[in-house]
Amino acid sequence: MKKLTCLIALTLISPHGMAMSAEPLRFSQVLVDQLEVRDTDEGRVLGWEASAWYGGDLNKVYFATEGERLMAPEHDDEDPATEGAQTRLAWSHAFAPYWDWQLGVRRDWQPDDPSRDWASLGVQGIAPYQFEVDANLFIGEGGLTNLRMEAEYELMLTQKLVLVPSVEASIYGKEDRELGIGNGLTDIEAGLRLRYEIRREIAPYIGINWEKQYGDTADMTRAAGGKTEEGSLVAGIRVWF
Repeated sequence: MKKLTCLIALTLISPHGMAMSAEPLRFSQVLVDQLEVRDTDEGRVLGWEASAWYGGDLNKVYFATEGERLMAPEHDDEDPATEGAQTRLAWSHAFAPYWDWQLGVRRDWQPDDPSRDWASLGVQGIAPYQFEVDANLFIGEGGLTNLRMEAEYELMLTQKLVLVPSVEASIYGKEDRELGIGNGLTDIEAGLRLRYEIRREIAPYIGINWEKQYGDTADMTRAAGGKTEEGSLVAGIRVWF
């Protein structure tokens, strides 16, 4: 009888036991990872990356958004406008410690060009040596596919100062001439940000950001009179609750 009682108790407090009990505990978090002003050749640009989730240890509803908005154009005849934005909604399921796979949808919002809708399948987690990894395969209309991979690392210089290098690469399986995107490796974005944590939840930062296009995408941008490579200084704040 004692053995049976112990077995029932261990089942109730174990992760598998919680899964069978329909995850009674629910949590939520909102993270504004980047809310920054970038000094670019076109003028000052507001950039953002934010995410939020709600759920238990195994299953969550996940939402993410990112984009850029031109705040102060270099030329007076240009109007401030959103240059582009993305939103993503997914179901996130833990399949290993510190790792989730995600199934959902993505929407690309373009002010002048046609918007795009995608189905998404990805993984998100912490790799060895504490690298934060986010990789997603997006499948769109007309056979469009996009593989996007991101990695970030937090280096604690002191108890308050954190240096954060990051890199993101995007690969398309088919060109999208309406949006000026070729196939293959289209672009790489890298950043280096130094933040000061006033509290763990509030941290202003400064840094640099670099973007470069490749292949047919770069050729299309040049043909349209645009730049294929750009670096910028950034200043912003990171908050979560």
